[in-house]
Amino acid sequence: MIYFVPEAAEAYAALGITGRSGYFASRAAPMGAVSAEVVVATFFNFNPEVVHAAIPGAWQTATPSAIVDARFAAADAALRRVLGDAVESPEMAEAAGLAAEAARAACCDGRPLAAAHAALPWPDDDHLVLWHATSVLREHRGDGHIAALTLAGASGIQALVMHAASGDVPRGILQSTRAWSDDAWDEALDDLVARGWAERDGSFTAEGRVARAEIEASTDRAAAAPWAAIGDDGIARLRELARPWSKALVGVL
Repeated sequence: MIYFVPEAAEAYAALGITGRSGYFASRAAPMGAVSAEVVVATFFNFNPEVVHAAIPGAWQTATPSAIVDARFAAADAALRRVLGDAVESPEMAEAAGLAAEAARAACCDGRPLAAAHAALPWPDDDHLVLWHATSVLREHRGDGHIAALTLAGASGIQALVMHAASGDVPRGILQSTRAWSDDAWDEALDDLVARGWAERDGSFTAEGRVARAEIEASTDRAAAAPWAAIGDDGIARLRELARPWSKALVGVL
């Protein structure tokens, strides 16, 4: 939710960082004042030009630590606005404990974004503990997904073309949010067609469908370790506790 709530844009704007730069800077800031090339590599599927437009300029406007603080402040304000009294509830404390246990068990070898976020100081408030744990787990899974895609020989934009082929998200949304031109998208599609993974209309071939399923399965396997720390009962309980809050957040985005 931190990438969509107005509190985030307002917090970054107060530092002088606006537009897409807020997204790139706030997510990358735990890594420090890294180069645009590092952000391109770790974020994986964005047009490098839009990353270079934001980084390293953001670090010249505000320090990474100030941006991290602004991100936490935005998360705090947004969660308090949407969830109200739930942020102080026993259920929140229980959910935070479960999520933190899973996140602390995440092994960050080979996972740069997860490692950077996991190295941040843990907040004191339960709702921010839950949010931070979710951020670490999100980046842990994302790093593993990029590894699976890379091992399969898929580039960032090819990953988006495959995502569109699955039917989960339309091409237009994936293409516009990652700032790819029609020509670049069509070139990536041509490469997948030549590989036998896609049809000219952008749908999967049978071989492509199997390849993507294996990438997803590999991602799942690589993401499983943190959740083993709390077991099936802990996973079920965390989902039971957090589901109403996630629905509430989706309802206002």
